[in-house]
Amino acid sequence: MSKRNAILTAAIRLSSPNGFKESQSYSKSNISKNLNFEMPSKVLLVDDEKEFVQTLSERLQMRDMGTAVVYGGKSALELIGNDTPEIMIIDLKMPVIDGIELLKQVKQTQPEIEIIVLTGHGSEQDKKTCMDLGAFAYMQKPVDINLLSDSLKKAYMKIKAVD
Repeated sequence: MSKRNAILTAAIRLSSPNGFKESQSYSKSNISKNLNFEMPSKVLLVDDEKEFVQTLSERLQMRDMGTAVVYGGKSALELIGNDTPEIMIIDLKMPVIDGIELLKQVKQTQPEIEIIVLTGHGSEQDKKTCMDLGAFAYMQKPVDINLLSDSLKKAYMKIKAVD
C-alpha cells in the first residue's frame, strides 16, 4: 500500500451495511451502488464529533447515499485532492482548519463541490458568511434527517443540471 493510500485508509471510515466499521480508502470502487439516481453517491462528512458524524453517515447510507467520513478540515482537503465528492457536509467549529476556512479553500479550488454547513455553534453572521462564500445550505444541529436529505437531493439535482 502506498503512503498516500495508507493516509487515506487511516483518515476515512466507511460504515458497512451490517453496522461494523471498517477503514477503507474513499474511491469510486468503494462508493455504494446507488440505485436512486436522485440522491448523491459521494457525500463527504467533515466533523470532529466522531459519534455524531458516524451516526449521520449510517443514516444517510440507509437513504441510499454513499458516504465517507473525515474528522477535520485538514483531512478533508487531503482527501478531495485525490478524489472529489459531489457534496460535502461540514461543521464550523473544528480544530486546525475550521469550517469557514475549509469552505473558502474548497470553493477556490473545486467550486463544483456543493457544501452544506451543519453546525451547532453558528450565528446569523456565520450563516451570512457561509452563504456569501458559496455554501449551498446552512443548517443547525440537531437537524431533522428528512430536511437534510431533502437539501442533499436539491444540491445533487443542481450538480446534475450543470452536467
